[in-house]
Amino acid sequence: MTRNSFRFLIPLVCVRDTSSDPINWNIRNALWGHCAVVALLAQDYFGGDLLRASLEEFPEFAHLRSHYWNRFLDGSEEDFTKAQFGDNYPQLLNPEVRDRAYLLSSPETLRRYQALKIRLEDMLK
Repeated sequence: MTRNSFRFLIPLVCVRDTSSDPINWNIRNALWGHCAVVALLAQDYFGGDLLRASLEEFPEFAHLRSHYWNRFLDGSEEDFTKAQFGDNYPQLLNPEVRDRAYLLSSPETLRRYQALKIRLEDMLK
């Protein structure tokens, strides 16, 4: 799988049940609340680091608490869920590297990640 195909496929497998914010999720913004689990899946396919930044300084997104994206081995960064913010992407995020085990230590994140992984793998069959 390429990063471009991943970018295309991921919104097709994101659903309310795999969002961290199912109340505000909707089909027109399928990526809403999926940053952590999508970043984990991207790491599965492409390696690299998981980056996390706090959203507490952004009132319209503070309820999400944080945002995750990827940094790859070549040093490039990709935010596969950037579109969830529309034209209001939080600027000047201060990222820190997070360990995969840290994200998956949350039972709810683990459940959402596993469900999204199955959906993606089923689509690839």
